Amino acid sequence: MKTPVNWQQRLGNQRDWVWRGWQIRYTYIRSEYSSVQRIFPQPQEIEDKKKNLSDKDFIIPSQKQPNTTPLILLHGFGASIGHWRHNLEVLGEYHTVYALDMLGFGASEKAPVNYSVELWVEQVYEFWQTFIRQPVILVGNSIGSLIALVAAAIHPDMVQGIVMMSLPDPTLEQEALPTFLHPVVRGIKSIIASPLLLKALFIILKRPGVLRWWASLAYSSQEAITDELIEILAGPPQDRGSTRTFIALFKASIGVDFSPSVKEILPNLTIPMLLIWGQKDRFVPPILASEFARYNNKLELLYLEDVGHCPHDESPEQVNKAILDWIQRNK
Repeated sequence: MKTPVNWQQRLGNQRDWVWRGWQIRYTYIRSEYSSVQRIFPQPQEIEDKKKNLSDKDFIIPSQKQPNTTPLILLHGFGASIGHWRHNLEVLGEYHTVYALDMLGFGASEKAPVNYSVELWVEQVYEFWQTFIRQPVILVGNSIGSLIALVAAAIHPDMVQGIVMMSLPDPTLEQEALPTFLHPVVRGIKSIIASPLLLKALFIILKRPGVLRWWASLAYSSQEAITDELIEILAGPPQDRGSTRTFIALFKASIGVDFSPSVKEILPNLTIPMLLIWGQKDRFVPPILASEFARYNNKLELLYLEDVGHCPHDESPEQVNKAILDWIQRNK
């Protein structure tokens, strides 16, 4: 019986990077390593032989030549690079792929800062400046897709294209409410944002049983909610400073300036864009996808049936193929 590979072993080459004094976890898979693995399937044989190989020994069939455009994968709220465990190796066969834990999430430092989408955008940009320095395709889920969108607007030199999954736009909440209700909503939010209340809430939310229930809302298929997924979600909340970070993140998320307006950014982009949406997404209404598509004719829309808020994890085969096919069409 084949022993299952631990999810940590499917995340590529994990490293720590110090950004503005904070520790950031990232990982990468270089496409040329995947080429070696296809020639020499046995890991030990790779180690023994690759030192004596020349560049010509790495040539693979033309239909499987790695694309030269790197990818950066950006996780959603409360997730981490572990959420890409079903995608990294597959995409890494054709591209050099990076994935980042956003500041405050995953194995990155739980810093006492004012969190915002713009802060995470600058984290991605400075990572790109440090390690990549050629145009990339950003791939994001949930708030990660919003980070990708804003990064494309602010740093066009970095972004060649973007793939977004379940793109949120919290500013629509403000627009949907009558003006006279805005002060009422702000008052309710300020009560909810009490540090004492949030601290008690966090103690409850980080329990594995509660995380499993929360995942059942995010996913359409209950089979996708594995012990492995819960382990990935439950680890970071145990880190030092995680309670303080949760309070800061929550306060930021209900702030007016936390999220830029999607409909104001989309019309101004000229790069290829792919928007993937699960038709059973309970967190962000799928109807928004067709509305967003109206703002830019370069935005390609793909709906996935029986899929929830995290398509890349719930239906990785469909998503991996969709991303690779879209990149091939937009070379």
